[in-house]
Amino acid sequence: MIAIDTNVLVYAEMKASPFHARALALLTSLGEGEAQWAIPWPCVYEFLRVVTHPRVFRPPMPLEDARSDLRALFASPSLVLLSETERHAQLLDELLARSGATGNLVHDAHIAALCQEHGVRELLTADTDFGKFAGLRVRNPFAE
Repeated sequence: MIAIDTNVLVYAEMKASPFHARALALLTSLGEGEAQWAIPWPCVYEFLRVVTHPRVFRPPMPLEDARSDLRALFASPSLVLLSETERHAQLLDELLARSGATGNLVHDAHIAALCQEHGVRELLTADTDFGKFAGLRVRNPFAE
């Protein structure tokens, strides 16, 4: 299963992004495809925080527009939303110990742990920090 990070969602949403067309095509392909794909729940919240933040985008996206677009993604029958399982605390602890992630990287470690506990084979992201987490294959779909 492939998972997508917050930046893919943001790029697909924000037309001013130089990666907008590629991100939108990627989400459309995943959403309309039959293969399972995933979004970790923390990425959903981070997406909402970023696109509606007035210091990040001027003007920020109206909350209702962002919610509407998320509902369209959630309607994909092949989408799996990744949340914590009973193994999460142990996996996160092991991942933090191996990576030494602190500060803002703890959020990325949370996402990496969710991917690992759900058997995600690849995380699509432009965030190079995910390379710090052993056992998670990361690919930047915008560098191709």
